[in-house]
Parts: sequence; structure tokens; C-alpha cells
Amino acid sequence: MGRRRLSARELIDSALDQDSWESWDAAVTDPAGADDEYRAALAAAREKTGVDEAVLTGAGRIRGRRVAAVVGEFRFLAGSIGVATARRVVAAVERATREGLPLIAAPTSGGTRMQEGTVAFLQMANMTRAVTAHKAAGLPYLVYLRHPTTGGVFASWGSLGHVTVAEPEALVGFLGPRVYELLNGREFPAGVQTGENLFRHGLVDAVLPPEQVTDLAARTLEILCTPRTGLPRPSDVPREELADVPAWESVTRSRRVDRPGVRRLLKHAAQPVIPLHGTQQGEIGSGMRLALARFGAAPAVVLGQDRRGQTAESPLDPGALRTARRGMRLAQELRLPLVTIIDTPGAALSREAEEGGLAGEIARCLADLIELPTPTLCVLLGEGTGGGALALLPADRVIAAEHAWLSPLPPEGASAIVHRTTDLAPEMAAAQGVRSRDLLANGIVDRIVAEHPDAADEPEAFLARLGRVIEHELVGLLELEPEKRVAARTDRYRRIGG
Repeated sequence: MGRRRLSARELIDSALDQDSWESWDAAVTDPAGADDEYRAALAAAREKTGVDEAVLTGAGRIRGRRVAAVVGEFRFLAGSIGVATARRVVAAVERATREGLPLIAAPTSGGTRMQEGTVAFLQMANMTRAVTAHKAAGLPYLVYLRHPTTGGVFASWGSLGHVTVAEPEALVGFLGPRVYELLNGREFPAGVQTGENLFRHGLVDAVLPPEQVTDLAARTLEILCTPRTGLPRPSDVPREELADVPAWESVTRSRRVDRPGVRRLLKHAAQPVIPLHGTQQGEIGSGMRLALARFGAAPAVVLGQDRRGQTAESPLDPGALRTARRGMRLAQELRLPLVTIIDTPGAALSREAEEGGLAGEIARCLADLIELPTPTLCVLLGEGTGGGALALLPADRVIAAEHAWLSPLPPEGASAIVHRTTDLAPEMAAAQGVRSRDLLANGIVDRIVAEHPDAADEPEAFLARLGRVIEHELVGLLELEPEKRVAARTDRYRRIGG
């Protein structure tokens, strides 16, 4: 651990606008019943650190935006959480909720303060309750896991962030390695309890040094704090007369390796964009991009099937759909619109996918989308094959690129089932009504964005048109009454095919 670690005050001074910090901390007293040894330890910690407890709380500004903060001080009895510490945290979280402020937590802690025992241990539940109530109010909660963050802090309010970032080379884990070694007589495996390893397993969204955290927080809050009402609605992209292109031609065009996908869409049509990473449950998931983004004035959570991230060796897997469900939860908690991007040759067909619950994850994505209370917009961008595509489809509005398509199987697979040969794939594509024109006629798609003549031939111009359509649709959806919008969504899928 060669990096110099910042104290709580140093982090506050470096992360917040100059002279903007306003302490919320009330004076603390020693716990009733504390013995002389514990009182001496508290007094020594106060003298050593210049602070009176293991957390500092208050409000400040990040590039002019007021935020609340809870910042740990490890030098104060290893950042341990006693009853007074927890009460300070809870008071700050509840005040942030009352004042409608985004909350930033920067813990560094060894966990429960052993001198206070079980009573202190139970404070983790109370701090979690306060954070949960803050999130239930639709307010952002951002977490920066510092070195070290272990024990009950990591297992409670340290693991509840909408966006979670770890400090480089930080020790982050449930059980401290020293405790593990003393209990088990052997060292904990090296390299497991690090921020970098958590990132590799989809448990944190990034690993960043303190000097880069301010920029990330500012750009994230630029999206999350955008108003949801009263947004200016941009002029719509004119509808165009579309050529009667055969279905198979659209299928082959959608498979061009240079066709723009979700990565380029976010690059050219959204700003700012905050990539998120994994399920927060130990998986990354192949072939799914998750991000916070703003299309013009309209903020959104974006779920996109990534054509570059799906290969024969690494197809869309159950973890990708669990990443998608994380995005749906974020949209609900943050009261943001959800944009889903469909572009997949199909979900994984393998033993691992079956044992990983692929079918169940498709079903749960469908259930979550149908009931999601926030506005939903689906973009059918390219290939739309099978259950992997269907999992992201049910939405208030569905728009399609001209050469996008949707089918229960790739046309070759449908041909193999019906005709025992793949040679009739073009005929099957036409018969099944997979192309965007047919989807529009059947009420599956609401509008089509033209390609001139192919998105791969004019990627930036096409993505600019598509981005304007996305913004126009999102602003329109935000103007609708939520109950009527969800009821209309439900009725939409009841009527298809009827």
C-alpha cells in the first residue's frame, strides 16, 4: 500500500468547493458505562486526529451543487462505529433527506467498535434504514470506498450506493484479513479484498484516486439532479417515406460489423455519460452496457446490448440480464426514465446459461419492465433475436432503426425448424414479419428512424437523428401522468396480436 491516504478533513478539502464545507456534527460524549481504558482510548484518538469521532458529516458544494457528505476517519480508533458514531451518521443522512440533497459517503472503517459490543453492532441496521429511506425519496446516494473499508460498514451503508467507486489498492472486504488469519491460522488469499478485484467481479463501478472523484461525482449529479418536469421538448425528426426493402436485406445489413451500436450511440448522442459496471452481485455479464446518460435535456438510465461485447465465445449471458435488472432498479429508485437498446444475435445457449438461470432472468426482466413506474423507451437498433431481445422490449414507446428487426429465432433457425434447412431463411424472414415496417404495422414499434441507406454508411448522422428522437420521446413521456402511462403500457401488450 504505497499510496498516501487522505484524512477525512483532507478529503473534504480536496473534493468540495473551497470554503463550502458546513459541519453538521454535534458534540459527542463518552458512552455511559465506558471503562477507564476505553475513555483513555477515545481521548487519545481525539488528540491524535483533531476530530471527535470516526466520521465527519456536513454539507458542501461540488462545482456549485450542494451535497451532503459522510466521511470516515480511519485514524480515529480504526474508523470503528460506536453508538455515537452511528447516531451522527443517521442524523446526517436524515437531514440530507429532509433537505432533498444528494448524499455522498466516503467510508473507511474496520467495522463495529468492539469496546461497545453488540449494541454498536446493531447500529449498522439503523444506518442502513436511514440510507434506504434516503434512496426511497428518489435522492442520489454515491459511495467512495476508501482504504480500508471492512466489516459491518462494508456490509451495510458501504454497499448501497447507486454508484460505487473504490480507491486504488484499497483493502475492501467483509472480514478483515488480520481477523481471518487469527481465527483460521492461515493468511487470507492475496488480491481478493481489493478495489481492483471488486471491479473485476462487477461489485464496484470504477477504481479512482481521490483527485478524480470530484469530476465523477459532478458529472453523475449533472444527470441525476436534472429536473424531470418542465423540460423543453426539442423539435421532432421528420418522418420519412421508407423504401420497401426486403426483410432479408435488413437482416444482412444489421449484421454488418461496422454498424454503429450502443457504444457509439452514447458517444455521439448523449452527454454526459457515466458508465456503470456489473450487477453489484459478483458478476459483470457479457454483452450488456449499463450507464447513466443525458440525451439533450432528458436524463435516463441506459441498458444496451453491446454488439462488440457479444461473441460466439462470450454471448449474452444470465449475468447480462442481471445487469439489466440492476439498471431497472436504478431507474425506479432514482425516478429516471429507462432507455433499453436491443442489438443481439441471441442469448447464450449453453450449460452455463441454463444452470445460471437464463430463462428465469428473461422472465424477470419482462416482469420488471411491464411494471416499472418510470417512463420506458425501447430502441430496436440492430439484430433482435429471441428471448434476449424480448427481455428489453416492453416499453411505453418503441422506436426502431430502419434495418432493425425482431424475431423469435434468427431466420436461419426458423427455417431449420419449419423446412429442415437454413436455405429458406430469406423467405422465413419475410413470412414472419420481422422487419421494422412490419413491426410498425403490427403495433410493436411506434416509429422508425430512417437509414440513408444504411446506418453503417452514415453513422454519425444516423446517431444524431436517433439521439434527437430519443430526447423528443423521453421528454414527451415525462409529461404524461405516471398511472395513465403505466396503464397504457399494460394495455398495449394486451392488445398486440388481438
